[in-house]
Amino acid sequence: MDTIENIVIRAQSAAGISLKLRDLIKMVRACKTAAEERETIAKECAVIRNSFTDEGSNKHRNVAKLLYIHMLGYPTQFGQMECLKLIASPFYADKRLGYLALMLMLDENSEVLTLATNCIQNDLNHPNQFTVGLALCSLSNIASVGIAQDCAPDVDKLLASTNPYLRKKAALAALRSIRKCPQVVETFLPKMRNLLSEKNHGVLVSSITLITEVCEMNPEHIPGFRKLVPNLLRILKSLITSGYAPEHDVSGVTDPFLQVKVLKLLRILGKDDDKASEAMGDLLAQVATNTESVRNVGNAILYECVQTIMAIKSEKGLRVLAVNILGRFLANKDNNIRYVALNTLYKVVDATDNQGVQRHRNTILDCLKDPDVSIRKRALDLVYTLVNESNVRILVRELLNYLVIADIQFKQEIAEKLCWVTARFAPSKRWHFDTFLRVITVAGNYVPEEVPSSIVTLVVQTPELYPYAVHKLYAALLKDMSQPYLLQVALWCIGEYGDYLISSAPASDPAEEEPIAEVSAPQVVELMEQIFAIPFLSELNQQFALTAAIKLTSRLPSTYSPKLLALVSKYLTNMYLEVQQRACEYINISKWENIKNLVLQHVPPKEEEGVAKPAPVSTPSPQVTHKQQILSVLDDLQNATTTTTSPTPSTPSSTSSILIDLFGPSPTPQTSAVAQIQTATSQLSLLDSPAQQRPAPPVSNPADATSFDVLSNPRGLNVVFSVSHPPGQPQLYTIMASYRNPTSIPFSDFTIKAAVPKWLKLQLNAASDTSIPAGGNITQLLRLINSQHGQSPVLMKLRFEYKTPTGEAVESCDCSFPQGI
Repeated sequence: MDTIENIVIRAQSAAGISLKLRDLIKMVRACKTAAEERETIAKECAVIRNSFTDEGSNKHRNVAKLLYIHMLGYPTQFGQMECLKLIASPFYADKRLGYLALMLMLDENSEVLTLATNCIQNDLNHPNQFTVGLALCSLSNIASVGIAQDCAPDVDKLLASTNPYLRKKAALAALRSIRKCPQVVETFLPKMRNLLSEKNHGVLVSSITLITEVCEMNPEHIPGFRKLVPNLLRILKSLITSGYAPEHDVSGVTDPFLQVKVLKLLRILGKDDDKASEAMGDLLAQVATNTESVRNVGNAILYECVQTIMAIKSEKGLRVLAVNILGRFLANKDNNIRYVALNTLYKVVDATDNQGVQRHRNTILDCLKDPDVSIRKRALDLVYTLVNESNVRILVRELLNYLVIADIQFKQEIAEKLCWVTARFAPSKRWHFDTFLRVITVAGNYVPEEVPSSIVTLVVQTPELYPYAVHKLYAALLKDMSQPYLLQVALWCIGEYGDYLISSAPASDPAEEEPIAEVSAPQVVELMEQIFAIPFLSELNQQFALTAAIKLTSRLPSTYSPKLLALVSKYLTNMYLEVQQRACEYINISKWENIKNLVLQHVPPKEEEGVAKPAPVSTPSPQVTHKQQILSVLDDLQNATTTTTSPTPSTPSSTSSILIDLFGPSPTPQTSAVAQIQTATSQLSLLDSPAQQRPAPPVSNPADATSFDVLSNPRGLNVVFSVSHPPGQPQLYTIMASYRNPTSIPFSDFTIKAAVPKWLKLQLNAASDTSIPAGGNITQLLRLINSQHGQSPVLMKLRFEYKTPTGEAVESCDCSFPQGI
């Protein structure tokens, strides 16, 4: 039941009588529905509007009620001018409520705020310190660009005040001013340096925050503030050596807020400065060893201390101490602290002694089992950076075990990173293959698309791996035929190396649980029949199955060919045109005994070192012009052409003989039968032999080569060209490019793109490797012809792309051959 007081309040509201703030709160709380609340607020807003027009004496009460209505989320713009009237009032109580309403109901974009500039400037010079404090507080919260510029001289004058209360608030107002208007920073610089001599902790915290903001906004001011390092060290030392101070104590730590601010400023001032870093080294070690990590305040100080140690030029022992602190954080039960530790270790693992982080490897691996998904994600990123040649077996095994239970959103990334670290640090080709096989078996559909081709390439380039690989893939396929990528790789290898499969089984690894079993030809045919019987086999897998079946007719004894051809014949009327075409072509190939073995021969292994293998030809699509393709690379050479691979054959011209000498003669037909089936086999992409390239013509004597630097980057890539000419052909250039990595981190996925003017023809052969180890180098053979030799110079625009553990990198340069080359 309603009380008499509530009835009286409702009667007053219905009669249009202004209510007290307490009565309005009671009425709003008594509302049963949102509609009833809106009705109550609307009636009260109407009463307040009328009181504003009547110039009554309840302005203070009405503005207070407007603040409450604003907090509930209702519009109160009609009361903004009343806030300005309260600010202009000579009474402190009115000013306090007016400034509070100004900060809550207005923002820096409000046009009404401009009218308050004069009142704020007057209050900044008021004799009452609390009135000045109100003006400074409003500046710190809602100062716009115009107000910051107008009030900057007054704020600067208050920075030199003898009153700590005003200096603290003036520093915060200056902080807001330089954020909104960076040009006024010069006004405050002379006074900032004197603020650190203050003993009041409030002034110190606000002053250090101001100096830190100035240094972060404009690093040019950092050298001028480095003179304050002794003052900061004195403040920090007094904090860690002082006894119990009840006014500053937080959980047994003296003013942790000020300690964190000091450490952050020291980190900024000590970065890239030997003298400052040396001065703060001992004190940082003292903070790191004496601060207890039992409570969060101690952890906050230790974390900031670690950040400072890693940022400055500290000694190796101090860095190891910082890493050990982060290792203790990893054992903390608080997920926030563990995440902070993992995140910091990930940032500093390359900049510090890697062995110090390796000591906490087991703790990091335990984080992979944490129920918090953010901790698992950050631990994964850190584990990838810890892999090296000495621990690759251990960490890859742990990652494989985690891949089995990993969340779906992580599986693709884990599989991709696993393949990357495996290819980079694999101790042997056999282990490399086993790991790839395990990845595609466990990850299933989440394996990146390039992994199956990487496995095939690995097997093709390693002849000693043929028997082992085909037996392992056969066994894996018997266990599980549902994995599409495993099915593709296994079918390709079984078809290509079926003769190795039915030969004697290779020796098993003693560490393997199951020995490698012997496989007979009937078992291989039975497996193929099971694969062809799989319902809803995808179009791509049908193509792989057809190719494997036709290849097995030349790998297995001829008695099994009819069964295999019968499997192929089932697809002569397949609904997919590509599959149907392959089946028809394979059946026709099987009838030509004189060429079948030639077409179905083994893919040759990788060419010997030292023999340049031409890169495949790439032809631009007809919808995109040649100039459009190179526009991003060749932006300053007009009417130019570009190349990243070997050129395609062109029509005969006056330079045709030179091109033949440069790129090598065209292959001659083997037999007339081969010529007859060239068109038919051009579409059998799964039968192509990517490594079957003709060797490059011999290069000229390296002793006659002239070398010059193309790109020299001590923090990136160094490129040197060694140029020579074949005897009697000065228009031909044989270029041996050397790419060197002078850094301490490896480069991977290295590619080069080149653009030349129209009077030049360029051929890029494949580089000796796609990865450049730290401190190592790779080479690449380039051939170039200048059709205007003696008239036009040799100009090139080069673009190098590669990946580092921290991300992708791109470098480009313009190359002009020196005169006389």
